Parts: sequence; C-alpha cells; structure tokens
Amino acid sequence: MHIILGVDDSACSRTAAEFVRGMRWPDGCTATVVNALPQVSTANPEAYLVMAAQMEELRREQREANGRSVARIAADLGAAGIAAKGVVADGDPRIALVDAARREKADLLVVGSHGRTGLTKLVLGSVASHVTTHAPCSVLVVRAPLAGGTP
Repeated sequence: MHIILGVDDSACSRTAAEFVRGMRWPDGCTATVVNALPQVSTANPEAYLVMAAQMEELRREQREANGRSVARIAADLGAAGIAAKGVVADGDPRIALVDAARREKADLLVVGSHGRTGLTKLVLGSVASHVTTHAPCSVLVVRAPLAGGTP
C-alpha cells in the first residue's frame, strides 16, 4: 500500500500526519509526504521585475523550510514503521497532490481539513474538496478537532 500525505504548515496537516502515524497499516506500507510551494505572482509586472531577486530568495528559503518539514514528518512515519520520503512540489497544492497520487500510483491520499464552510471556504478554496473529486485513488480527509476538543 502506498499513501500520499499532503501537508502544509497548519494544525490540520499535523493532525493528518499524526493520524497516519498512529494507524496500523499493512506490512510494507510506504508513504510520500507532499508539500506544495505555490508560485508567487503579482498583478504588477514592473513590481515583479524590481523584486525578482528578493522573491526568488524568499522562494528558495521557503523551499528549504518546507523540505525540512516534510523530512521531519517522513522520519516520524519511519519511526512508526512506514517507509516514507518527502517531496516539495511546485504549484497549486490541489494539483500537486492529485499529480503525486497519479505519479506514485497511490492507494490512498490523506489530507487534513480546516472544516471551513460558507464564504470562507468559497474565498479560500479547499484542497480537501478538490482532491476528493479529482484523485485517482481513495481519499481520507482528517478533520482537526474544533475549539473545545470535538471534531
């Protein structure tokens, strides 16, 4: 069995990672921990040209930080008996996760959910919503506990 675990720097991702780590999986189960680094864009091309070097430096630093994060999560999964590797992908997280599931021939894609509804969900979009309808495999959405401790 191969699992794709989509992560970012949120409590929801930590909850999903803890869920995967705590589950009993079949022997030989493997995982790929995927973090997506969205492309930075600006509506003003002149501003981009002026700030290009600074933006590239920030992107490099973010990629390194995200790489350390996925490596740490992969190591935690390894300690739980799941052979895991970490990947920092470029682009929209929704697309990157679906692409990773296809490329890795995943059996399961796991993501956390903020549990947003209404206008907040519409404005911010939903990675969980997208992957459940586009992934080539089963998807498990792990909800983070709400304030007060209930899911």
